[in-house]
Amino acid sequence: MILLMVVSMGIQWRLRSKFTKYSHIGLQSGLSGKQIAELMLADNNIHDVRVISTSGRLTDHYNPADKTVNLSEEVYDGRSAAAAAVAAHECGHAVQHATAYSMLQFRSAMVPALSAVSRFMPFILIGGMLMMQSTPIPLGIGIALFALTTLFSFITLPVEFDASRRALVWIDKRGIVTAQEHALAKDALWWAAMTYVVAAISSLATLLYYVSIFMGGSRRN
Repeated sequence: MILLMVVSMGIQWRLRSKFTKYSHIGLQSGLSGKQIAELMLADNNIHDVRVISTSGRLTDHYNPADKTVNLSEEVYDGRSAAAAAVAAHECGHAVQHATAYSMLQFRSAMVPALSAVSRFMPFILIGGMLMMQSTPIPLGIGIALFALTTLFSFITLPVEFDASRRALVWIDKRGIVTAQEHALAKDALWWAAMTYVVAAISSLATLLYYVSIFMGGSRRN
């Protein structure tokens, strides 16, 4: 778990480094992130999604609840390979939503349950470990709840990879980027995807840690 934490920090640093580097490489097309996002939505016949600017760095996301593509300020106004990659990626989620992509629907259906579970799950896990000497049932319940968050992490992976695939295909087909700019955009999205991969593996490692405690306690009881 410590190793995964170090790897996660390294990938986050690498992602920020790549994004900063590619943000200084201007697109030959001269399009901004906002323009690219609006163009991709239009090309996919999506006319009920707004592209808006949001504060912060790497805070870009698609919100299916209010149908908005939220781009950080440097992506919204940026005219770089990094801005093109991120803007198109977030629009990839909008396309998934519009076409009823099954994995996105599955993940979205899990959100309400996970929101409720996350409020009290840590207390159940802690209480369960403290009560292992008398009964393993509370920890077992906590593990079952934590397994849902792990499942959510792994379901997120195909959703993110598919959005990147859609983004890269579209910016290439539409002529938004040159061959060199396409390579930079692909590299930036790959490092972003790796943050989700490490998060999923870390969640699985934590789940297995709790399972080992549960199994050890059950044998003793």
